[in-house]
Parts: sequence; structure tokens; C-alpha cells
Amino acid sequence: MSFCCGASMIGTKGTLKHMRTHIHNVPILFCPVCHRVEIHYLIENEYEILAEYAHGDGAAEVDFQEYVEQEGKALHENCVNHENEDPMDVVLSQIDMSLDLLCFAKQIGDSEWENELKTRLGMLSDRRNKLRQRRTSV
Repeated sequence: MSFCCGASMIGTKGTLKHMRTHIHNVPILFCPVCHRVEIHYLIENEYEILAEYAHGDGAAEVDFQEYVEQEGKALHENCVNHENEDPMDVVLSQIDMSLDLLCFAKQIGDSEWENELKTRLGMLSDRRNKLRQRRTSV
């Protein structure tokens, strides 16, 4: 499981830009709080090789799935949330985990971590409220 700024990252696929080449369907991890994106650690080497070859060939766009076999790699089985989940469920799950971490941070007396988690909880709370507003306005 990958964590970022007090939240667990969401497993998904996305488009990344390497120099002038757009590489589609790359397995990534996405932070719902700060929006940081990481290439999934199980395919980092394959991504780097494909990106270098595609750039060297002058390709403007490449589909990762067409060039890299991913069978047998359970890329997102260790992710707590996935992109196909309801956004409200993802946010609520992230809030629950952050609250658990906050309790632990208090138990061990780590005030710096507590403050970071409180900031993240504020961001997640704002996101939850925006999702609620969208649902009631539709």
C-alpha cells in the first residue's frame, strides 16, 4: 500500500508525459489529497524503457498496454481504493484511515504528524462537503 501526505493512494491508469511523448494507460498511484501521481512501482522499469524508446522514435503518443505485458502482475491488489469506486466512498475511507492515524500519532506524542494529519483531514473534509453539494444540486 502506498501512502502520501496521510492518505492512501488510489490505484488507477493515466496518461503521463515523457518529454514530448504522451504515454496512455500507465498504471499509476494517485493521492486524493494533494493530487500527487506516482508510477506504480511494479512497472517503473518497463515504463522507463518504453518512454525512452518512444521518445527516441519521435512518437507523439504511445499506449502502454500495447507494448508491455502485465499478466500475472496484481498491480492494484494492495491499494485501499480504486478509481472505479464511488468518490464519496473513497473520501470517507480516506477520512477513516486518517482519523486512525491521528489517534496513533496522539498516542505516540508525535505533534508534527498530528498537525499534518489535521491539515489532511481538513482537505478531505472539504472534498467530502463538495461531493455532498454536487449530489444535492443534481
